[in-house]
Amino acid sequence: MKKRLFMLLALLLAVLLLAACGEKSQTDVVKTLEGKLDKLAGYKVKAKMTLQMGSEPHTYDVEIWHKRPDFYRVDLKNAQKDQSQMILRNDEGVFVLTPALNKSFKFQSDWPQNSSQAYLFESLAMDIIEDKEAKFTATKDHYVFETKTRYQNNRMLPYQEITLSKKDLAPVSVKVMDTDRNALVTVEFTDMKFDANFDNKDFDMQKNMTGAQLDKTVMAELGDSSFTVKYPEETAGASLKSEKEVKMEDGKQVVLTYEGEKSFTLVQEKTEILPATAGPMVMTGELVDLGFTIGAVTDNSLTWTYEGVDYMIASNDLTPKEMVEIAQTVQAEAVK
Repeated sequence: MKKRLFMLLALLLAVLLLAACGEKSQTDVVKTLEGKLDKLAGYKVKAKMTLQMGSEPHTYDVEIWHKRPDFYRVDLKNAQKDQSQMILRNDEGVFVLTPALNKSFKFQSDWPQNSSQAYLFESLAMDIIEDKEAKFTATKDHYVFETKTRYQNNRMLPYQEITLSKKDLAPVSVKVMDTDRNALVTVEFTDMKFDANFDNKDFDMQKNMTGAQLDKTVMAELGDSSFTVKYPEETAGASLKSEKEVKMEDGKQVVLTYEGEKSFTLVQEKTEILPATAGPMVMTGELVDLGFTIGAVTDNSLTWTYEGVDYMIASNDLTPKEMVEIAQTVQAEAVK
């Protein structure tokens, strides 16, 4: 009887050990992820990014190319808004292209190393690896991590939930969350191809600008020079003191002045399509991802273009983080 009981206990222990061996721990997954990152030569992936920043969700189709060590091509399209932008990084620097306006901006920037990037695999992997307090769960097909983010507006979007495939650690989805764990940015990935092959010309600025302009879905018609003035929901405690409209040769410029402990000015003006001969404009600021578009931020200003309108926030009181937070709410439903 004792011998039979001993054999049953031994069998049960063996089953438990086999079950334990079949499931990787958080440490095991992180270590495997580090190894994959070290060997990664490049990849292609498609994604759908949804933003819940305003009164209605905005969805973008995103295509990402990466060639090791630091060549990038991120193509963002919002067909409903005729909004298209591309971020390029090559040996010459970092470029932001708006093909419909024939605009290109050149940054001397260390992007994407300076912040979390919800659509870049290696950025997500580093967020997981560097967060020693990350939460970890395993499901039938996925590994799920909750980590802190490294956004410039970290106070607004402090957490993210990253889901990886158990099969090859490819990203499945990302949810970037506010302090209440509400998902404000959701990215869903498809068609992940590790070790994709590229030529350096694939990341050439002019080649990509020309190629995008041949795609009629990104060529927006600006129409007349009128536009609807938008007001930020977040104002850092400042109140709208004045609204001034300035007549321009080809339209108008609207200047909103906010006064308070942290005063600032918000300028809005219809953008213009640059001539085909225009070269890239060199930006002195740092590239910043506002979610719905790419901007340029300095210590005292933040500029961006959205839906055919140029915006600028100028302030001696606001920090760059605060300017980003205000800019992200300008796209919400207009309220004074």
